[in-house]
Amino acid sequence: YNSIKEYYQMRRPETADSNILDLYIWLNCYPTWYFTNDKGLMWVAKSEDGQYYSSIPCCKDEDLKECFLETQKYFNEVLQKKLVMYVVDKAAVDLLQLPEDEYVVVPDRTYADYVYDAEKLRTFSGKKYHKKKNHLNAFKREYEGRYEFKFLSKKDEPEILAFLEFIDSEAVGIKYILEHEEVFDYKIGAVYVDNKLEAFTIGNYESREDMVYIPVEKANPEIRGLYPYICSQFLIEAFPEAGKENREDDMGLEGLRKSKLSYNPIYMVEKYTIIQK
Repeated sequence: YNSIKEYYQMRRPETADSNILDLYIWLNCYPTWYFTNDKGLMWVAKSEDGQYYSSIPCCKDEDLKECFLETQKYFNEVLQKKLVMYVVDKAAVDLLQLPEDEYVVVPDRTYADYVYDAEKLRTFSGKKYHKKKNHLNAFKREYEGRYEFKFLSKKDEPEILAFLEFIDSEAVGIKYILEHEEVFDYKIGAVYVDNKLEAFTIGNYESREDMVYIPVEKANPEIRGLYPYICSQFLIEAFPEAGKENREDDMGLEGLRKSKLSYNPIYMVEKYTIIQK
């Protein structure tokens, strides 16, 4: 973890993919390998249908082209495949300046991250947040004296996994970071209603971009206002000074897109796919 973390600090492009916590939470989704040289760390992953792909190397800006070509060389010579690279940030695309006759570079809205003004999410102040504020106040009224916000840790693992209901890839990743909490720098917030765990979120903070990253947020959808409550309360309790929050992408899911847009992002972090011709 510590050696990989060093590489992750070389470039900070504000993407969820540059958040090392994400790497470990989603590690079980697809087989992923990495290799290094003296400049950076390069990725190789395999999708469920057997296709190989990569993501942007972890290295300094000035070494990005060299590490990109190193990744391509591995794909071409070892795997005997054309390079396919997903979730590439726009700054990397601009730095690489890839020739159009050799590569296809296309934006992918599916994986664009949503970035928010953290103070707006703490307060839900202003016209744009009128509905969210109403839902939040409805939750506080209806469950007055019956709800509590708490921080959770490794000792709460059985309760957290029971709340997640089934061990899917995400739950396996959450179990991993819980069991190694002394290594990772994150906070877990939870909301109990009538002493029962009903909402759960994980976040970590990167000071260089003054950004909180939220890889996981789950709540009982039957409880009105619970999602806005854990969203705001977690920021208030865990990261009171943070300026921005990255709530990741919507995976192209219509319902999730509608939900993320309803929190009024201040900008999107664009991502691209690079395909070698």
